[in-house]
Amino acid sequence: MWKPSTQPGNNSSPADSQRQPTTPTPATEYNNTPKPMTATTISDQATIGKSLVIKGEVTGSESLYIDGRVEGSIHLPGNRVTVGKNGVVAANITARETVILGKVRGNVSATDRVDIRNEGSLTGDVVAQRISIEDGAFFKGGIDIRKPNVNEKPQAVEGAAATPEKSASRAS
Repeated sequence: MWKPSTQPGNNSSPADSQRQPTTPTPATEYNNTPKPMTATTISDQATIGKSLVIKGEVTGSESLYIDGRVEGSIHLPGNRVTVGKNGVVAANITARETVILGKVRGNVSATDRVDIRNEGSLTGDVVAQRISIEDGAFFKGGIDIRKPNVNEKPQAVEGAAATPEKSASRAS
């Protein structure tokens, strides 16, 4: 029986070469799938490292992780501000969401929520829809809970009440 000769450097048979691409492909796809998700999350968040000191106004349109020191004001509406365990902030913070693991001295205004984790410390007033203070956290200040869309609810009720009236007048 005649067998094709193998080429130098190729010790696999034609049947093996057909099987090789199919076996690694799912593993390769599986390994690559989480990477873009992680890269997207990281690229959407800026980081102020442990050794950095910022004095002044911080503004932008992406989330911020602070592990260094910030003095002044932080204005990131629609985004998340996270103060890491090593973070020290002496500033008023305005954001969609604020998570405090380090120390903050200043007022915090959030359109959604404020979380003070167990090792976190906040000295200042909070204005938010929701607040969470874990056991072991330090908080000294006032809390003002704001309900979402307070002005829009009466308009929605008026619009709903007007709809049946229009229907009834058409039927007459």
